[in-house]
Amino acid sequence: MKVLIIFAHPEPQSLNGALHRIAVQELEEQGHHVQVSDLYKIKWKSEVDREDFPNFPKEQRLDLWTASADAYAQNSLTPDVLDEQDKLRWADFVIFQFPLWWFTMPAILKGWVDRVYTYGFAHGLGDHTDQRWGDRYGEGTLAGKRAMLIVTLGGWEEHYSARGISGPIEDVLFPINHGVLFYPGFEVLPPFVAFRVHKTSFDEIASTLRKRMREIEFTKSIPYRNQNGGEYSIPTLTLHEKHGGDVSSGFGLHTRMEVEASDVKADTADIMNG
Repeated sequence: MKVLIIFAHPEPQSLNGALHRIAVQELEEQGHHVQVSDLYKIKWKSEVDREDFPNFPKEQRLDLWTASADAYAQNSLTPDVLDEQDKLRWADFVIFQFPLWWFTMPAILKGWVDRVYTYGFAHGLGDHTDQRWGDRYGEGTLAGKRAMLIVTLGGWEEHYSARGISGPIEDVLFPINHGVLFYPGFEVLPPFVAFRVHKTSFDEIASTLRKRMREIEFTKSIPYRNQNGGEYSIPTLTLHEKHGGDVSSGFGLHTRMEVEASDVKADTADIMNG
């Protein structure tokens, strides 16, 4: 399997750096082919500006959607962005590794997403009709590939539990898992999260990570609902009332429950047998 790791930490001798080396080693020992985009090492440019669109008329007001779409269609994006898009096309599996800073990814990684996920590559795909609303949330350029997060944070696991003050870790990471990964088509695996990293044994964290890396080919993905799978009204993209069970609002609505999945299988069987 071809694995791409997008790594975002400024210090190679940090815990993240050590975990990154362990992940690469374990994956290679399993026979996978690994490429790494070490964003701090390559001094990745974070901000999107006119420099990203060399052919865009200098006298014209910068409209990012138009500039991005034209540059992608003309293959005139900057070489660093084109290289990263090629890596994404190459990869079967993509890992985003970063420390959680202020409840999200570091700015340099967000800048990678902003610049690499151009119009025409990661969004702006497909027709918008009464039956479907573009190719996204389970469809798109990156459909058929898998992805996951490796995240470290200083807070306790209890802080990020259902009743924890920081909110459930599933909700904290939802904008990244569902928005950054599932939106352009990735099948998203549950994240590897290392809590309370300054107080937890490194050997314990490393051992758990090695185990996860050995299991990535067999780990079940998060059962997010496909946008065009019939569960959402189009074009409002609101979930039909019959879905969601006891959950009335929030991020949890967009993940299918096991009971729902079983019901759908039963309905399908009834139709086929009827």
